[in-house]
Amino acid sequence: MPELPDYTCYLSAEVVSFVIGLPKDKQRKVFGLVERIAASPEFISDYRTTDAKGRPIDNLLLEEFLFTYWIDHASKEVQITEILKV
Repeated sequence: MPELPDYTCYLSAEVVSFVIGLPKDKQRKVFGLVERIAASPEFISDYRTTDAKGRPIDNLLLEEFLFTYWIDHASKEVQITEILKV
């Protein structure tokens, strides 16, 4: 059976601004981590919250960054809404 395609990650405008402000080496690291999330969105997050629309929001610490995102399994999309450097 063929392998199912990875999910596509979309970054909020705030996330894009955050990443642009990082040094180039950190930008590459963040985009590598985003690719890891897209490849395996079923990562068990560190904790889960719910947004105002009732969607489950995952929060995952990868290396020195905390990613906040929600997953749309029907469209195979991961919406990354926030990244914090911790």
